[in-house]
Amino acid sequence: MSNSNVVELQKSRQDFEDQLTLLLREGAQRMLATAVETEIEAFLASHARERNSAGLQRLVRNGYLPQREIQTGIGPVKVKMPRVRDSGGEPEGRIRFTSRILPPYLRRTGSLEELIPWLYLKGISTGDFSEALAALLGPDAAGLSPSTVSRLKEVWKDELGAWQGRNLSKRRYVYFWADGVYFNVRLEEDKQCILVIIGADESGRKELVGLLDGYRESEQSWKELLLDLKRRGLVISPKLAVGDGALGFWKALPQVYSNVRRQRCWVHKTQNVLNYLPKGVQKRAKANLQEIWMAETRSEAEKAFNFFLDAYGAKYPKATGCLDKDREDLLAFYDFPAEHWKHIRTSNPIESTFATVRQRTYKTKNCCSRQTILNMVFRLCLTAQKKWRRLDGSKRLAEVIEGIKFVDGIREERKAA
Repeated sequence: MSNSNVVELQKSRQDFEDQLTLLLREGAQRMLATAVETEIEAFLASHARERNSAGLQRLVRNGYLPQREIQTGIGPVKVKMPRVRDSGGEPEGRIRFTSRILPPYLRRTGSLEELIPWLYLKGISTGDFSEALAALLGPDAAGLSPSTVSRLKEVWKDELGAWQGRNLSKRRYVYFWADGVYFNVRLEEDKQCILVIIGADESGRKELVGLLDGYRESEQSWKELLLDLKRRGLVISPKLAVGDGALGFWKALPQVYSNVRRQRCWVHKTQNVLNYLPKGVQKRAKANLQEIWMAETRSEAEKAFNFFLDAYGAKYPKATGCLDKDREDLLAFYDFPAEHWKHIRTSNPIESTFATVRQRTYKTKNCCSRQTILNMVFRLCLTAQKKWRRLDGSKRLAEVIEGIKFVDGIREERKAA
């Protein structure tokens, strides 16, 4: 019996795999095109009632942008981005379409953008990247060989240096979020703490402002970071700083920037208080704490605050003491616009950025240098920054800068009226 069919299949195995990869790419390309078309049709439908001065539909399709390639785990995928034309309104008021699926200038998938820094922070060395990348992305992930990674590391180091020396004289930030982030990767030296400051500017955009390889969260390290920002032109103080209970930051802040209000992070404070309570009590106590910072007015928050102290003070004085000592800083947000409360009650912009890479307990076997960790953290921050949402009620920031008083989140004269 002839076995030519079997032999032919074995000979063409590589061709078969190549054809399969090609089919996958074509399928991904069609699926991506369909998703983008669906997205733009939904966008146009949401503005279907908009009309220009001539009474015609204001937003219309206007062809496509030039085709580009997106690097993915199965190789390059070609895409074309539809274009929308706004035929009405002033230039500054034009409605623009920005795809969430294909952001402008995207050249590689988000997973690839974050993958290399993430792997480094998990302890993968350059020599192990070939195996790791092949397992995660497939053999056709071009341009991500270990040698490429080594070159990228040098590029990122230079980019970090340029970023740390940038001029800040034209920048102004209304809010600061500050935190120290630890990575328990084995280092050549002591355990590393990355000091991070994120700011919200006058238009409500959140940006990475400061990044420093600090010694724990000491006052001296925070002072160096703040002084460096001021030296490079950031001389105007923020109106409010948000952070956890790290005393180093709060001690250093008034030495560099005066008259900055403090807002203690409610997520950190809740966890600190619950640590002093037995597990059987924590669920109810957490709900009681939430009633404080979710109250609509400061008066209601004060009542909920006092209730917690009365309810738990006799049995758990350490828990109530932990809460009561920061009462003023925990309730500072009531003196700012209500639209900003969900942004400034916690240090969530920093926490969410590092949620997937913060390693406080897991020991990795490979060593990394402090500079490598700092480079990788910088890259992760820049990647995350692209996804940060603008503050709700951004127009209120001008009023905060002007010094207009807010009571329970409402502009004072508006409340009086």
